[in-house]
Amino acid sequence: GSMLDVSVVVPVRNAERLVDDCLASIARSRPRELIVVDGKSTDSTREIARRYTQQLLSDEGQGLPVARLLGAEAASSSLVALVNADVVLPEGSLQALLDEFVQGGYLALQAGLSSTSGPGYWGQALAEHHRTGRSKDWFGLVATIFDRDALLRHGFDQGFLSGEDIELRWRLERAGAKVGVSRRTVVIHRFADDSFAFARAQFLADGHGLARMVGKHGWRGGWLLALPLAAGVRGIALSLARGRPQWIPYYAAYSLYNYVGMFGAFRAAPGGGPASKTARIVFKRG
Repeated sequence: GSMLDVSVVVPVRNAERLVDDCLASIARSRPRELIVVDGKSTDSTREIARRYTQQLLSDEGQGLPVARLLGAEAASSSLVALVNADVVLPEGSLQALLDEFVQGGYLALQAGLSSTSGPGYWGQALAEHHRTGRSKDWFGLVATIFDRDALLRHGFDQGFLSGEDIELRWRLERAGAKVGVSRRTVVIHRFADDSFAFARAQFLADGHGLARMVGKHGWRGGWLLALPLAAGVRGIALSLARGRPQWIPYYAAYSLYNYVGMFGAFRAAPGGGPASKTARIVFKRG
């Protein structure tokens, strides 16, 4: 098959267990170029990446939003596919997503996600939550085709540890941009780790992201304060209704640590006020 006119950007950091499968699946999809942006990995991530691409950049450990923008700035196609290291693209899925993006007139389109994990309880629970939760229909940046100019123009808010995708979606929707999640094209999303420590870190980061949203968007973001509780209650109710009470401890921990992360972010905000004052939005220079 011929090459697809899209630049694929993969931000990575200490992802040696995942990155080989991810990059191999991208290489099979034959994009115009593959750009890997490394966040100062200390494992063999960089060596693995070099097998697949000459374009290996570094974000100097500044994090995902910076990594994604660095990759987009280096891209030579007018379309950029942002793909996380924990994603595997099934055969033909990049082509299918690209076709849907063009036909639907999207500014940004994420693939649907099918979540999987290792055998441990917390990984299984995270995957179950992703498969059954409302958030799977929320636009994000896990495996997403973007108009490159628009991505650089809108940028990311670097003050976010997590939730920068929600924040970007709000700004895009306010600007009248067409963004969406594909129902036709589904990619595999793997949780890197099935330990409690990994799950807790996710919850804390998510809570931090929600607090930043409230700090930045004021009353418009106020309903997000109820989100961890509402999602936890919904999860527990569904677990009971489906005769799967084993997931109840997961949802209880999910709600609890989201709030721990949230209050930590509010406490850290200057003057105890909205965290947004410290937010730096990265825009393309020039």
